[in-house]
Amino acid sequence: MKKLLLGLVLVIFTGMPAFASDPVLGLWQTEVDDDDDARSYAIVNFYMCGSDICGSIARTFDVTGETQSENIGRDLVWGMSANGGGKYSGGKIWQPSTDKEFKSKMVLNGNVLKVSGCVAFICKKQTWNRVQ
Repeated sequence: MKKLLLGLVLVIFTGMPAFASDPVLGLWQTEVDDDDDARSYAIVNFYMCGSDICGSIARTFDVTGETQSENIGRDLVWGMSANGGGKYSGGKIWQPSTDKEFKSKMVLNGNVLKVSGCVAFICKKQTWNRVQ
């Protein structure tokens, strides 16, 4: 029984670093939102929120440079689940310019993250780039 318990503990703790270091974690620059007349974009920080992946707005910019938006610190993406192979789904994404939430999914390919969000049959897509 002790060997079984020890084996279970080892499996749990050796599996945690791989889970905790999901490749999407870190900083990503969004595209300029089509619905945003200010031509603003954000730096989003992806982090683990329980067993899901969330992304909060870390910095904001417009044509004049960095801005101090009231949205800094607010989650832009939440409830995302890693499906393997760089695919993520089951989450939501918030569009600041319209204050609307969309069902979301993402596909990671190296330093490029394809993000999409849909409500009914209306979908929007963006390509985000990793911040080095």
